Amino acid sequence: MAGQFCETCGFRVSARVRSGPPESLFPPISEPEPGFSGWSRPEPLPSPALPPRPPAAYGSQPVWPSVPQEAPGRLETPGIPEDSGAVDVLESLVSPAPPEPPAPRAWSEAPAPSAPPTAPIPSLTGVTWTVLVASDRVYYDKMQAARGLSSGVEFPAHTSERRIRLVGKQMRIGRRSPARDLVPEIDLADQPVDPGISRLHAVLTPAPDGTWSIIDPGSANGTLVNGREITIGEMITLHEGDRINLGAWTVITVHRG
Repeated sequence: MAGQFCETCGFRVSARVRSGPPESLFPPISEPEPGFSGWSRPEPLPSPALPPRPPAAYGSQPVWPSVPQEAPGRLETPGIPEDSGAVDVLESLVSPAPPEPPAPRAWSEAPAPSAPPTAPIPSLTGVTWTVLVASDRVYYDKMQAARGLSSGVEFPAHTSERRIRLVGKQMRIGRRSPARDLVPEIDLADQPVDPGISRLHAVLTPAPDGTWSIIDPGSANGTLVNGREITIGEMITLHEGDRINLGAWTVITVHRG
């Protein structure tokens, strides 16, 4: 048998020579039988009706009509009066309470330790006292009338004032005496000399609370504090503005600061 060898499939293909027109490779299509109308295309299923899209939304994301939501109200409980506590219990079961916030950490609960406030301690060393030494004409006239001093003791024509600070363990008031080796801290031996002042007339002493007191150890003419004569050995606490009269005309005024 004559033919050609196919390199692709590896078989020899024979060729027949026939006279006349070549036969078709496909069989002829037979006519349909009577009564057969052929296959019909199934109808598409109807799609669900959707609301029309607004014209302004074309070309953008779809905009669907919003569904109105009902306003929250009380739970409808048929057969249970609203003023009873059962409705509140049902509502609490249906609507759970919001979750509680987490508890803070242990380290944030305790405040940072701080030193307790300390009360200020009063400083006694900062309190200062001074005395003003001067002449008192009213006191002089009163002493002249009460004790009948001699006409030789006259009130000084020229007076002066001195301010002395109270310091130390004591402040002695008197007149210095070289024979007795006595030099008081408040020396009244300067001019004009008051003849009614004793060598050691009075003594001022400090107290632990910062105040000062006066004592008369036994003067000849006595000591007055605010117009009252104190007894010998009596200790009187002094205050701001107190007046100490002694001698014939001397006045010592106490000042704080």
